[in-house]
Amino acid sequence: MAKKKKIRVGVMYSTDPDFEFQMDDSQDETLEPNDQRLYVEIDRKKRKGKEVTLITGYVGTDDDLKDLGKLLKTKCGVGGSVKDGEILIQGNQRDKIIDILKDKGYSKTKRKGG
Repeated sequence: MAKKKKIRVGVMYSTDPDFEFQMDDSQDETLEPNDQRLYVEIDRKKRKGKEVTLITGYVGTDDDLKDLGKLLKTKCGVGGSVKDGEILIQGNQRDKIIDILKDKGYSKTKRKGG
């Protein structure tokens, strides 16, 4: 597993031997489902014309996002992946996913696109 890189805030280099870098270790806290604003859309770009359902707008930790992606994949009975803060579900599953998310408490789920 790759280690997460700590981000140094404000200073690139210091000659002071007693100087301690201020680290930014804050992780995103997962919002409650009714506070999440999720967008569900169909995407065909860079996929040789094949459709995927794309869920964006999730605010929270990567583990919670992966759990939500796994739930959606099992409920739809298809494959998919979670990367770059987005959930990709194979096929045109938009209406089914919107219903599943609203049942789980994600009331601000929006349909994006035509």
